[in-house]
Amino acid sequence: MTSPHKTGAATAPRTGGPRRRRVRTGTGMRGGAPLPLLVPALIGLAFLVLPLVALLIRAPWASMPELLTSTEVWQALRLSLICATVATVVSMVIGVPLAWLLARVEFPGRGLVRALVTLPLVLPPVVGGVALLMALGRNGVVGQWLDSWFGITLPFTTTGVVLAEAFVAMPFLVISVEGTLRAADPRYEEAATTLGASRFTAFRRVTLPLIAPGIAAGAVLAWARALGEFGATITFAGNFPGRTQTMPLAVYLALQSDPEAAIALSLVLLAVSIAVLAGLRDRWMTTS
Repeated sequence: MTSPHKTGAATAPRTGGPRRRRVRTGTGMRGGAPLPLLVPALIGLAFLVLPLVALLIRAPWASMPELLTSTEVWQALRLSLICATVATVVSMVIGVPLAWLLARVEFPGRGLVRALVTLPLVLPPVVGGVALLMALGRNGVVGQWLDSWFGITLPFTTTGVVLAEAFVAMPFLVISVEGTLRAADPRYEEAATTLGASRFTAFRRVTLPLIAPGIAAGAVLAWARALGEFGATITFAGNFPGRTQTMPLAVYLALQSDPEAAIALSLVLLAVSIAVLAGLRDRWMTTS
């Protein structure tokens, strides 16, 4: 006769399945890195960090206040900040609609248009400056008509600095905004249009709030790129103190006569770059 205790034990339902071993799915690897990978990785890190450390070591910290408060430095810094800001605003005004066109509208040759928009990213800046001269110079394709009809001359002016910076900086904004638009759900826009809103109203009231973080990130990138622009600026706008001499041009000029001033100006641009990275830390400096 079977014992009730044994019967209950045999017929009691099992409330738990077989225990599964929990597997860690993280990307980290236990143990040290293999030497053939560790050595070149450390060399690459030193190659990128050592010049910046050398800049800090050789900086004339004692005379830094005097160097940074000189008239030439303040002129270059003021001009750089103003021109970079205006170039960023210009990039936003025409770059955000361009990004929307590339992300939302199907049309023949869209891939070619996207390639042309991103071309300034890989184009040597000096070549960009020459192209601007050929287009907007006094004898350029468009510039000759601006000069003869309206008396507008763009090269070697402050406006020329803004145009040169916008030319090289706007692709950063377009790429950032286009990526954000592609990630955003277009059904919100479609819902707004079905409720009677026009396409522009849907873009202004629905799409813009959705892509605001992407626009902000792209604007910061464009501003930083415009602030550091050198090649296109010196080719198209020249290097005239107080009118077209921005911070990178002032660094180049000071390096020939006053290396300490060049180091001080370089540290200012380095601080701006670090601030930009800090502002974009959620996008670039975190891991998922």
